[in-house]
Amino acid sequence: MTVFVENEVQAEFPFDPSEVVSRVAEAVLDAEACPYETEINVLITDDEGIRVYNREYRGIDRATDVLSFPNVPFETPADFSAAEESEADCFQPDSGELILGDIILSCDKVRQQAQEYGHSQKREFAFLVAHSMLHLCGYDHMEPGEAAVMEEKQERILEGLGITRQLPEETAG
Repeated sequence: MTVFVENEVQAEFPFDPSEVVSRVAEAVLDAEACPYETEINVLITDDEGIRVYNREYRGIDRATDVLSFPNVPFETPADFSAAEESEADCFQPDSGELILGDIILSCDKVRQQAQEYGHSQKREFAFLVAHSMLHLCGYDHMEPGEAAVMEEKQERILEGLGITRQLPEETAG
C-alpha cells in the first residue's frame, strides 16, 4: 500500500499522522477483503482550506471534518470488481496499485471534535480516516441502515487497532 500524506498547514499532532493513516487504511482494506495493493492520498488542511474544497466540490460553503473522493465507481460497497471494469482509470500504471481515492481532513475539526467528544486527537483522526476509507470502498450513510453499517464497521476497526474512546494521559491532546 502506498499512502501519500500532505500536511499543507504543517499541523502538529501528538501522534504521527502518516502512521495512523497507514494502520487504519490497512485495517479497513483487510476488513473489506480488498484484493489489491492500493494507493491513497490524504491532505491535512485547516477549516478554511476544507471549506474551499467543500464549496468547490460539493457546493456547500462551510467547513467540514473530512471529505472523501472515491476513485472506484462502486455499485456495491467493497465489490472491487468495479475497478477491473475501469482498469485504465483505477490502476496506477507504474506500480499496478489500485488508486482508491483522496481524503481531505481538517486539523481544526480533529482538535475540536476530540475535545467535544472527550477523546484523544489520535482517536478522532483515526475515526475520520476509517470513515473516509469506508467511503473510498463504496459505503455511504445517506439512509439509516447504511449509516448503521458504517458505524459498526468503524467501531470494529478502531477497537481492533486498540484506538478507543478512552482518554489515557499519554494520548490526550
